Amino acid sequence: MNPFLGFMIESLVAVLLVVTIGYCMLLNKRLQRLKADEHSLKAVIGELVTATEIAERAIGGLKHTVRDVNEHLGAQLQAANEMSDHLKKQLGEADHVVRRLSKIATAARPAAGVEQPVTAPPPVAPSAALPEPAPPQATPARVSSAKAVAAAAQAFSERRRSGGLAA
Repeated sequence: MNPFLGFMIESLVAVLLVVTIGYCMLLNKRLQRLKADEHSLKAVIGELVTATEIAERAIGGLKHTVRDVNEHLGAQLQAANEMSDHLKKQLGEADHVVRRLSKIATAARPAAGVEQPVTAPPPVAPSAALPEPAPPQATPARVSSAKAVAAAAQAFSERRRSGGLAA
């Protein structure tokens, strides 16, 4: 072989080795940056894991709070519905009582509109075929409309207190 050809091959190998060394140095710098980024990435991942754990605990607390609120709110809603139903029944009964009282007041008002004096019934002529009439009784004086309403309300409340249904 020719010494020149051997020198050329060895020179080519030397140049390729220099290029390889340069490329290895470049890769070494990139690997160092990657390792530095890996350390910062591990720190970020650690912070992310910590934040995730805190968020999971917070979510668990929120779920517990929501469950408690649902139970408490459900109980309050049920109590409110029961109270509403009870009030509706009472309003219906009160309306019925007011209507009855107004009927009582209306019925008592025309009869008590004017006070009339006490009069005795006209005398009856005695006859042999008719039995003797009872002695005349005095009719009580008509009561004023306010007193009639008060008396009707008093009678109503006494019937209500005695346990029976009123009028």
